Amino acid sequence: MSNVFDKLIEKAKHTEKRIVLTETEDERVLTAAEKAAAMDLCKVVLLGREAELASKFSKEALKNIVFVDTTEENDKQKEYANLLFELRKAKGMTEEKANEQVKKDKLVYAMLMLKSEDADGVVSGAITHTADVLRPAFQIVKMKPGVSKVSSVFIMESPNENYGENGFMIFADCGVNPNPTDEDLAEIAVLSSETAKTICGMNPKVAMLTYSTKSGDEMTDENVCKVKRAVEILKTKAPELKVDGELQADAAIVPSVAKLKAPGSEVAGHANTLIFPDLNAGNIGYKLVQRLAGVQAVGPILQGLNKPVNDLSRGTSADEIVLCMAITALQAQ
Repeated sequence: MSNVFDKLIEKAKHTEKRIVLTETEDERVLTAAEKAAAMDLCKVVLLGREAELASKFSKEALKNIVFVDTTEENDKQKEYANLLFELRKAKGMTEEKANEQVKKDKLVYAMLMLKSEDADGVVSGAITHTADVLRPAFQIVKMKPGVSKVSSVFIMESPNENYGENGFMIFADCGVNPNPTDEDLAEIAVLSSETAKTICGMNPKVAMLTYSTKSGDEMTDENVCKVKRAVEILKTKAPELKVDGELQADAAIVPSVAKLKAPGSEVAGHANTLIFPDLNAGNIGYKLVQRLAGVQAVGPILQGLNKPVNDLSRGTSADEIVLCMAITALQAQ
């Protein structure tokens, strides 16, 4: 773990936030639970039978671990089933279906814990598809007032400290929205800048990326025009935000290129928050720099929900799960 990510973990320690892990059949998740609990990062809630899982943990870690058997019939399970029925009955949910889902679907159970304030955050996705993590989050936890779509960021740290903020950057949206509109891009930029500021302690400098830089009125490609419109929306809706676009990636992060392509910009060449034009660009971009350039990527960190829910990459490591738990605990504050 890097010094920057270590600082995030230190910041999250002793928060006593209750972070739920659903995938207790995965060894990486259990290793992360042991590490997080032993270092007093948070209160770890594991959805599984204590009799089957407790022997996998040290005595020190067990002080900060709570086991919840989602299959056990009790008053809390009935409470959650009733809540699910009330939340989803307009969509065809029946009492019978609600009871069945609460017993069988750990993610549904976890989201109901969060909704009921019996937990402060949920981390899942090590062996679960992103869509299956997001669906119950949208249905149960729901979005914050004023937010039209949930989006995501990856927190990136490059070994080259000349980029971003000492090598530290935010990439968005690389995990959720396939083809955001201009309004969506503007909202993603605002939410991502808030994540950069509150979680990472950055002074956000936001670059709205595409394949051209300052193309002028002659540009007619809708893919670029969408990004240009998003910049204009931001100037109206978030005038305090340091943002520029449209920018190519090199113009956004390399000062010498920025001087040639976007002279006079206070963002170009120094951007630390990169907003990609669509999911193709974002997902390909973060994976390439992660694998080819040795950049550490943590995420996707979801933003815009009423309560923190975070999705893991299925290629995640135990240490990355610990870091995601720390970020979730910080979001819960």
